[in-house]
Formats: sequence, C-alpha cells, structure tokens
Amino acid sequence: MYRTIAAVMVAATLASTAGAQTALPPGIPAANPSSQAADAFSLENALAAGGMPSAPSAAARNGAASGPEGNNPAPLPSVAAATAGVGAATAARRVAGLRPNPELQAQVENVAGTGVYKGLRSSETTVGVALPLELGGKRPARVALATARLTRAQVQAEIARADLRLRITQLYIEAAAAERRAEVLSEQAGIANNAFRVSSERVKAGDVGPIEQQRADVLRINAQVAADSAARQAQAARANLETLLAVQVTGPLDRAWFERIDGYGPPRPIDVEGTLALAAAEADVRTADAQVRVARSLRVPDLTVSTFARRLEATNDTAAVVGISIPIPFFNNGSAFVAQSRSEQTQAIALRNLAVVDTRQQIASAQTEVANAAATARAAGGPGLAAAQEAARIARIGWSQGKFDQIALLDAERTLSQTRQTYVDALAAYHDAQARLDRLTTPAPTISGDDR
Repeated sequence: MYRTIAAVMVAATLASTAGAQTALPPGIPAANPSSQAADAFSLENALAAGGMPSAPSAAARNGAASGPEGNNPAPLPSVAAATAGVGAATAARRVAGLRPNPELQAQVENVAGTGVYKGLRSSETTVGVALPLELGGKRPARVALATARLTRAQVQAEIARADLRLRITQLYIEAAAAERRAEVLSEQAGIANNAFRVSSERVKAGDVGPIEQQRADVLRINAQVAADSAARQAQAARANLETLLAVQVTGPLDRAWFERIDGYGPPRPIDVEGTLALAAAEADVRTADAQVRVARSLRVPDLTVSTFARRLEATNDTAAVVGISIPIPFFNNGSAFVAQSRSEQTQAIALRNLAVVDTRQQIASAQTEVANAAATARAAGGPGLAAAQEAARIARIGWSQGKFDQIALLDAERTLSQTRQTYVDALAAYHDAQARLDRLTTPAPTISGDDR
C-alpha cells in the first residue's frame, strides 16, 4: 500500500514541478508569456532611457517611461562629455579664424629733463596704431587645424554614443541572462525539494534505505543555495542596469528578444573604411597634416605695421611717424617644430594603418564568436534540450515505478539543468558577440568640414 502511494506521489509531484515554474525569490519578476510582449522592459526601452537617438520611437511603442512627456532624457555623462568636447572644438575653430588685434600705442618723450627739456616745454607726444600682419598663410592653416580637431571631436562623440549603446546592451544581456539562470536554478531547487519529500516517503514505506533520503537532502540544500545565489546575481545585474540608466527597471525583461537568434551564414565581408575606428584614425591623420601646415606657416615671420601722429610741444607742430617691424628668426627659425609635426604625421599614418589591421581582426573574431554562439544556442535549446527533457521525464517515471535507482534520476535532472544553463550562457554569448560586432561595424557619420 505504501509503495503504491509513494509511486503515485513521485509521478504527480515531479511531473508537475517539471512542467510548472517554481516561484522565484523576491526581486525577480516571474515570467508570464501572455504578458511578455506588452509589459516587458525591452532593450529599446533601455536604449531610450540612455538617450540613444534611434530608441525613442521604439520606447513610445512599448510604453516605456523615460522622463517627462515630450522631453528627451538627459544625456549620460560619457555622451555629455563628448558633446561638450564638440562644443569646445567648435568655439576653438571660431577663435582660430580671428585676426590679430591692433594695438593702440602712446608715448611721451623729452619730459622731466633739465634745461630746455625741463617739464613739458620740449616734450614730443606720439599716439598711433600698430597692426600685426600674418604672413605665410597662418590664419588658413590655423583654421584648417581647428577644423580637423572639430571633426575628430565629432567622431569621438559618435564613438562615445556607440560605446554607451554597447554598454547598455551588455548590461541588459547580463541582467536578462542572470534572470533566466535564476529561473532555471529555482526550478531545479523545487525539483530537488520535492525529490527529498518523496525520498522521505519511500524511506518510511521501506522501499529504500535512509542513504537515499540523506543524498536527496544534500542535493536539496545545494540546489537551494545555488538558486539563492543566482537570485542575488540577478538582482545585482538589474541594479547595475538601473544605475547606468538612472531609471527604475520595472517588469520582466524581454525574454522573446533574449531567446531569438537571427539567421546566420558565412560571414559577409565588411568594409572597415566606413567604421568609426577608421574614421577616428583618418581624423587623426588629417589633424597631423594640418599641424604640419601650421608649422610651416610659422616659419614665415609676421610684419607689424604702425602709423603714429607726433606733436612737438616746442613748436606746436604735428608730424607723422610710420614704422614697420619684423622679427629676426635667429634662435628659433621653426624648423624644429616642423620636424616634430612631421614625425607626428608619420606616427598618425602608421596608427591609421594599424587600425585597419586591428579592426579587420576584431570584426573577423566577433563574426566567428557570433556564429559559434548561435550554433551552440540552437543545439542546446533545440535537440539538446529536448533530449535532456525526455531523459528526465523517463527517469522520473522509471524511478517512481522502481525501475531506476536514485542515481539515474539525479543524473538526468543534473543533465537537464546543465543543458538549460548552457542554453542561457550560449544565448548571452551570442547577444554579447552580436553587440560587439555591431559596435565594431557602426558606420561613421558624414561630417562636412571647411578648411578655409
């Protein structure tokens, strides 16, 4: 009689536990497939909260709260710093286009002397204006350098936005994966807890020895510890996402997006010339070229033309005074600065060529990681997971009927749990690799410069 009751209890409790989701610890929202699409905090919501330009429309469709209605969220510090850099470079370009200011000069001679020069009787007062004249194309060269630096600042602002998008995406992936792991381990803890209760009943019925109950108790404790640890990690991952976005992340994360694997095939060749990394390197080369131009222009001395009106106190007459001054490049003729600028130009060109090689290698590695992670996720979430679930189902039935021992059941349950975790890890790796690939292949903005 006891054996029959125990067998029925095993089949009922373990089957229901495997088919239903165990309640998660506080702080981790339970998955509800019927409301996932409507209530999920999607990646688009997270990007909208982070101020990404392409995200607000998606956020509006999903009903995300990202600040007061009609207002865009304030940019995060990294983007704000890059935007301020563009503003500073824009102002520097205006400064570079300004001409030198004229000088107002005045002097009084032959005063406070002796004899006829006593007091102001023989004084000569001179008042005039001195105007520096830049030669050698200094102003156009200076404007070209400031324009190149402005272009570099604009590219850096796009890099900051792309890096922020990658950071938000990676934190979202980490949070979604952590919550999926917490769900898997919570289900495993529920199965282990029910297995312990069933083992206790079978020991009471005399079907098995006490060692089976002790083994089930150890596994129950370990499973609960793992589930609690995974729940805390999920809470921490969500808190990290909230800290970066400075908004509260409510509701479940988008499980449909996390479990979706886009079609993949042979890696397509990507032109690295249009990427942000190459745009930054090209901007550095143009800046170095403009710096050489400035250095060469500085080798040409400037002129200062002055015109004055001089009043002679003794005769009460007025005379004009015209002057011109030019520095003598005796100690510093500018050749050292030209040599320095040319060396920096050579360095910028070499770094640009290195960036081409590095970017190609990084893109190729990211494409391989995307393909490998997608293949692993498809296998673990498809035939691998189906086989593990079927093995666990058979083991539960066989154990309840006394055909399998507890070791076979525990091994099947462990395999199922590991397969589920492998599936989650592969999905996280796939999305992370895809996010890094998207970052590497982000197209550079079209920036028009004025090299006047």
